[in-house]
Amino acid sequence: MRMSLDGVPTGRVILLNGTSSSGKSSIAAQLLAVLDRPAFHMPVDGINAMRADNWAARLGRDGFAEVLERTVLGFHRAVAGMAWAGNDVVMDHVVREPEWLADCLRVFDGLEVLFVGVHCPLEELRRREKARGDREIGRAEFHLSRVHAHGEYDVECDSSLLTPLQCAQRVVEHIGTPPQAFPRLRARQKV
Repeated sequence: MRMSLDGVPTGRVILLNGTSSSGKSSIAAQLLAVLDRPAFHMPVDGINAMRADNWAARLGRDGFAEVLERTVLGFHRAVAGMAWAGNDVVMDHVVREPEWLADCLRVFDGLEVLFVGVHCPLEELRRREKARGDREIGRAEFHLSRVHAHGEYDVECDSSLLTPLQCAQRVVEHIGTPPQAFPRLRARQKV
């Protein structure tokens, strides 16, 4: 078990990475039920929901892009803070920018991070977006080519083939084996 500087055992981070509507939140809910110790689900959507919706229109595209960048960087630090305090976290994220991944690699250095790729085919993503009615149509398609571009995970699942519980069980099977994705990505990016 890893320890923080003040001697507290650190929590582990299970980072679920996938497009919008790929099933990350459903998998996270199942993980909270089957993990061997308590964990917090921290979704990037939850962080974004803390901000009033009208800021995108008020600031315009470029102004809001700056706010979104600060929001994502703050999200990474909030998750890291919870883990450094000894809490396990199921992090639900859309790591669509190389800079966001690089930031995670820096901020989570010293923490145990199990990096999970949540995949879903485009046609199913489109169907889910339409059925949900609360997503911008096409957002998942925009994310699809970007979110898995780094090509490195500890475990992967396809939410169109497996139920959320089956995906969660696949993740749990990898707990206890030292995660390798983040160390390999750090070495490759020299972070």
